[in-house]
Amino acid sequence: MTATQKYTRPNARYNEASLVKQLEELGIGRPSTYAPTISTIQQRDYVVRENREGTIRPYQVITLSGPAEKPANHLSSKTEQERIGVEKAKLFPTDIGMVVNDFLVKHFDKIVDLHFTAQVEKEFDEIAEGRKEWTKMIDGFYKPFHQTVEHTLSNAEREDGERQLGKDPKTGKIVLVRLGKFGPLVQIGDSDDEQKQYANLRTPYTLGSVTLEQALEMFALPRIVGMFEGKEIRANEGRFGPYVLHDNKFISLPKGGDPLAISLEEAIQLIEAKRIAEAQRIIKTFAEAPDIQVLNGRFGPYIKAGDQNIKIPKNTDPQQLTLADCQAPHSAKPRTQHQNNE
Repeated sequence: MTATQKYTRPNARYNEASLVKQLEELGIGRPSTYAPTISTIQQRDYVVRENREGTIRPYQVITLSGPAEKPANHLSSKTEQERIGVEKAKLFPTDIGMVVNDFLVKHFDKIVDLHFTAQVEKEFDEIAEGRKEWTKMIDGFYKPFHQTVEHTLSNAEREDGERQLGKDPKTGKIVLVRLGKFGPLVQIGDSDDEQKQYANLRTPYTLGSVTLEQALEMFALPRIVGMFEGKEIRANEGRFGPYVLHDNKFISLPKGGDPLAISLEEAIQLIEAKRIAEAQRIIKTFAEAPDIQVLNGRFGPYIKAGDQNIKIPKNTDPQQLTLADCQAPHSAKPRTQHQNNE
């Protein structure tokens, strides 16, 4: 007889298709609104669409055994492992999304009720069929809604999802996580502390899941990776993600790169790859006008003159452009390859 430890499985996460199906079943929105709704919540960083590798979880297997002619009398136990939480192209709520959602549920519970939109759609249909006046319908909604907005503006406090994790063993100060201007962060010291410290909360940690030990690891950045060409390489995480800094130049880490784990060799490879890419980007420069360059762009060669980008006409050899061509692109078109040959 074998007994295997099992865990309750959570509901499956949504992808775009299953979310649309759920919206249809609840009567929320119309087919024309599904795509804009899903793109908007991603653009505003309320949810992210990504893959997750999951984690390893142990489970117990207990076996009761014995000779067939006698009662079972031997009990053995062993620990097995399974991978859980593996997700492919699913939608995950972000810290910003959860804080915004909690705020709306707290102060606008009638608006975020799952049946609210379905009811409004039904009333719109009645208006279209001439069975209800639109002015009365809007008036019945807007007056109480306006009162709720005014009450919220006067009484609601700014939500930041703050959660205290414990105390920093070095300083004895409070360690907390909260939502800041540029995203979730870790803070050592309370709001009144003039010497409080900040660090970005790195993925995959969230405001609700990060532990004290994990939060304190965030303050290991910036990290000195090593020396290259007589200058330090520092790894850090900024507003736009993890990066390494060398010779006052920022090089982004590839997706999934960890500034706490990147090696000196990997950092040097990124720096050299960046240099090659920049060298291939510059087609031509002018010593007498350093703010004017001929560059390779995403959509082909172009002229960069200060803050202005000017498209180079087809059949034009960017290598043959003169400074005069670049300085007056509107009054005189750059010469084509055919004209140059003449």
